[in-house]
Amino acid sequence: MLHTVNKSSFERNSLQSCVNIIDDTSVILFIEDGVINAANNSKSSMIADLAAQGRVFALQGDVEARGISSKLADNIKLVDYAGFVDLVVEHGTAVSWV
Repeated sequence: MLHTVNKSSFERNSLQSCVNIIDDTSVILFIEDGVINAANNSKSSMIADLAAQGRVFALQGDVEARGISSKLADNIKLVDYAGFVDLVVEHGTAVSWV
């Protein structure tokens, strides 16, 4: 299952709620302000294990728009819109955390 998170953990607890219920086959994609969660200075410890497993992605355009490209936490994979579509196709179901 693909979980999209579009809010910063500084704004809402969507990321924590998501992490609390995902299973071993789920992946997380940060979009919009959710990409703030992918920065080293965010609450990235919540997702460090998932990122190390290659299960955390961030939308590249949103990362660049917020100027945090050089601040990404380790193992966060950047995807473009085509990559976003690929994730949706690969995982079949998408859940949006807002």
